[in-house]
Amino acid sequence: MKIISISGLDGSGKSTQIELLKEYFQARGKKVFYFHAVAFSIANRGAKRATHNVKRGVKSVTTANWLQIQLRKVALLIDLLRFKKLLRKLEKTGYDYLLSDRYFYDSLININYLESKNHQPKSYQLKAKSCASIPRPDFAFYLNADPAKIMQRPRPADQGIDYLIAKQKILTRFFKENNLLEIDGNKSQQEVFGEILKVIGN
Repeated sequence: MKIISISGLDGSGKSTQIELLKEYFQARGKKVFYFHAVAFSIANRGAKRATHNVKRGVKSVTTANWLQIQLRKVALLIDLLRFKKLLRKLEKTGYDYLLSDRYFYDSLININYLESKNHQPKSYQLKAKSCASIPRPDFAFYLNADPAKIMQRPRPADQGIDYLIAKQKILTRFFKENNLLEIDGNKSQQEVFGEILKVIGN
């Protein structure tokens, strides 16, 4: 089973590309599992509550105190154990692809952002050693979209442009440090999808 993840700012087009990939693979007889890292995390009071919130567009967390940040770190470790168990189950039941809307990389980045907002030293460094326990996707894409353009889209991010700019800096640095795949998220949906397919090679 192959894992394909798409990361990026809120409103960068991650969900759209995941849906296009899902339709593409299913049309070719592939068994596909949709995964949303935010909905999966126990930090969001359970998958059902988180999925409901994501769909309704409830505001994302942009500030947290020291204890809340530490709890997110613990939750991430627990989520990784749960995810590895999920992978084993999916492989046994014959899934061809797991398509991840956001990934655990996004969780690391969120922790780093919250620490910077709380004026804490960034103990959760965004380097390869921090990712050692995260199952590496076969293809990990980062849609690098201009925050100003995101705010002009029909569904702009609710956190505001200052948040998007700060988060983009962390995302871009992280993906470069870890040699992951960056795609210009300012292009049209079909152009982005075409670039993803070229990389995947299907």
